[in-house]
Amino acid sequence: MFGQIGLTLTELLAPPLCWACREHAPRGEPLCRRCRGALVFLDPVPVSLAGVRVWAPVAYEGPARDLVKALKFRGGTGVADAMAALVVASAPATLLDAPLVPVPLHPARLRRRAFNQARVLADAIGARTGLEVRACLARAGPNAAQVGRGRAARLAGPADSFAAVDPVPRRVVLVDDVVTTGGTLAACAAALRVAGAGEVGALAFARTPGR
Repeated sequence: MFGQIGLTLTELLAPPLCWACREHAPRGEPLCRRCRGALVFLDPVPVSLAGVRVWAPVAYEGPARDLVKALKFRGGTGVADAMAALVVASAPATLLDAPLVPVPLHPARLRRRAFNQARVLADAIGARTGLEVRACLARAGPNAAQVGRGRAARLAGPADSFAAVDPVPRRVVLVDDVVTTGGTLAACAAALRVAGAGEVGALAFARTPGR
């Protein structure tokens, strides 16, 4: 009772704001109704990027881009549940029937950020579906960020490398917050296949349109 009253007082003093436009948002929602309505939903059929079957519910633009930034750069880990809800609501059944493998961060970046946004999203999807989350990939190398790299460099793959660090299931589904060229997913998939995975798909919250 007291906790609920405290929550209500907190919301009155500091009502929830939309991560995109900073206007008031409904309780428990990361976007206001107008910004949620501005999300651009993608075709329900997965696409093939760099040899990996990939599916995401929304285009990486507008409010979707703001949610990704909120999760990745602004510490808004609470938005992951709403992102996962959109993924789970419409994802192909064949991408929701295998263990989830989050795309790992480089250890140096993980130390700075204190969390891996792909792991947070994978955990939220797992909580909604009952799917196991397996952190069986590690990242090493020069720790070069994808942001700022040209399209040709991204298509060639990330500057760092991936390797399996735990036993890998025969079927796995990679999870990342956003997919652009698919180069990172391809590098992850290659490492998983070397370690014994026979089938690798991928889920993301957002994907660059036209990919």
